[in-house]
Amino acid sequence: MKVTSLDLNLLVVLDAVLEEGSVTAAARRLDLSVPAVSRALGRLRTAFGDPLLVRSSRGLKPTAHALALRPRVRALVEDAQNLLGPAEDDAPAAWRRTFTVLAPEDLIGCFGEDLLTLVRAEAPGVQLRFLSEGRAADESAAVREGTADVTISVNAPKEADLRAEGLVRDPLLGVVRAGHPLSRGEVTPARFAAWDHVVVSRHGRLRTAVDRLLEAEGVQRTVAISVPGFTTALRLIATGHLVGIAPATLADSLADALELATFPVPLAVKPLRVSMLWHPRHENDPSHRWLRARIREAAGRQTPP
Repeated sequence: MKVTSLDLNLLVVLDAVLEEGSVTAAARRLDLSVPAVSRALGRLRTAFGDPLLVRSSRGLKPTAHALALRPRVRALVEDAQNLLGPAEDDAPAAWRRTFTVLAPEDLIGCFGEDLLTLVRAEAPGVQLRFLSEGRAADESAAVREGTADVTISVNAPKEADLRAEGLVRDPLLGVVRAGHPLSRGEVTPARFAAWDHVVVSRHGRLRTAVDRLLEAEGVQRTVAISVPGFTTALRLIATGHLVGIAPATLADSLADALELATFPVPLAVKPLRVSMLWHPRHENDPSHRWLRARIREAAGRQTPP
């Protein structure tokens, strides 16, 4: 295939279809008709000599060749958008674009509304698309491949090829339902460990650093259940006798609604580090700098005491 034979607009269509997994959704996103996107997909299949996307029970599934092409297509489309996109002096109020932010659902719930308010106040034509991934490895891959403009991550490892900025350190609190025996009196490691616990792990782990800290105090706890998110854990705590640990910001925001009580964890638990990650190709892009500033401001509004 000759480069000159492929219209850049076709790559924009391919990028949208690969991300949306649906011709209809891609057409809606690109403000095109469904037949127009279908015709473009047909031309792409001919140009690449590959089906690119095949039907499955969950919509269109990319072929192996399409998966290999995806990060390169995303990078080309982003380069074109940066080249033809807003100049340094363009006001955000004139922008018409979508930013994709990858973040755990707990963090989206904590400051997603504040971020949306800040974005809409300056750029009413900008849309936010939040994505939630289940594995930490996907967070780095998302910004490398262009699936997300920015990733907001908890306790993210350092990545030599990515830019990172710490947003907030959130202390951890012990959480029980209101009226639970641990909501009254001093909570010692022994009292803390005497009840069934719920732990939070995206990978389904039943043992965490808390268990090692308790064992150093000469006690052990019983982990009854592991769940992938703190919000789910807090809802389980609210309905029974489970004990859990959650970030102060989230626990305090839901304490009244779920009738929860919080207390200091009787162990030297480290606070959660919330960081923002992005790819160096966006480092000096005006619109991305603006987005990162809004995320920084929204996270700052949620800084716990």
